Amino acid sequence: MRLFSCSNCSNVVHFENNGCVTCGSRLAFRPRSLDMVALAPDGGVISTDGSDDGSAVHPCENADIGGCNWLVDDNHPSGFCVACRHNVTIPDISIPENIANWQKIELAKRNLFYSLLRFNLPLTTRADDPEQGLGFEFLADEVMSPQDGPVLTGHDDGLITLNIAEASDVEREARRVALGEPFRTLLGHFRHEVGHYYWNVLVRDRGEYDAFRAAFGDERVDYGEALKRHYAEGPMVGWELSYITAYAASHPWEDFAETFAHYFHIVDALDTADAFGLRTNPEADTDVSDLTLSRTFDSYSSGSSEALIRAWVPLTLAINSINRSMGQHDLYPFILSEPVFEKLRYIHQLIRSGRVA
Repeated sequence: MRLFSCSNCSNVVHFENNGCVTCGSRLAFRPRSLDMVALAPDGGVISTDGSDDGSAVHPCENADIGGCNWLVDDNHPSGFCVACRHNVTIPDISIPENIANWQKIELAKRNLFYSLLRFNLPLTTRADDPEQGLGFEFLADEVMSPQDGPVLTGHDDGLITLNIAEASDVEREARRVALGEPFRTLLGHFRHEVGHYYWNVLVRDRGEYDAFRAAFGDERVDYGEALKRHYAEGPMVGWELSYITAYAASHPWEDFAETFAHYFHIVDALDTADAFGLRTNPEADTDVSDLTLSRTFDSYSSGSSEALIRAWVPLTLAINSINRSMGQHDLYPFILSEPVFEKLRYIHQLIRSGRVA
């Protein structure tokens, strides 16, 4: 995530800010131009010279209740921003715990949409395509009947369901430990589940099966049986040699979604590092002792997957070493094998081929 500046006073601000601490202006994110802008009392955008530039913008309908700091800058009739208009169901916000969890979830979702907009990937709402559009259901366990059991996070033809309990750090950590996962975050959930959606859009709907199967295997293997076997027996011995996570080894669809999410992790983390000038030179030799830093690498528009990998590997060594020096676990607890690199290269090309003209 890049750094932003207040359009009124040029103070550095962050993606989640809704107000500038220097000039006191209300701040909002403008999706079409991917910038943070200060708003005049009448709702117009304030430019750096203090004038209103006349842009037709409106705060998202979720600005007050959901804490959304995005603008509706395309006059969409729903009144919701490009991220919030994909919501199908939100939790009962009369319950204080629900609204607090929902606001955390929405922030993570906006981080996801920032990447989707940077990649210029196609976005179709559930309203526009009720059967296969991208939609989100944020549910709490109390809305389920006892026989239904807890809400499970998952994907079904573009409809992504998320248990809002995942917004609780304590609950999410308990589930991470119970499932033996090295890494579990709200943003990671979103990036994984949206990977399933883009498999539909970029692979299935375009008939790109051969290239997918060459990279990930045959998705026609029974999915239900594969997951049942995974949870009963665990991953195959030596899964680390070919998969980014143990769960990725369960089925080609999950391998794709896990790798898709991981690609987003890499690109956005490199974007953040570059914003702070903390970037290893992607054109340097792969010798990790060479940590030449500069600020010229746009990971989102990089045409080379090799440049991303060359930048990423030494950076992960650096951030893990920093965590260890603070007595913490590795921030990046993954091993990137050559088969995983090949899958990341596939994702890199797929995303670029799927960009909206």
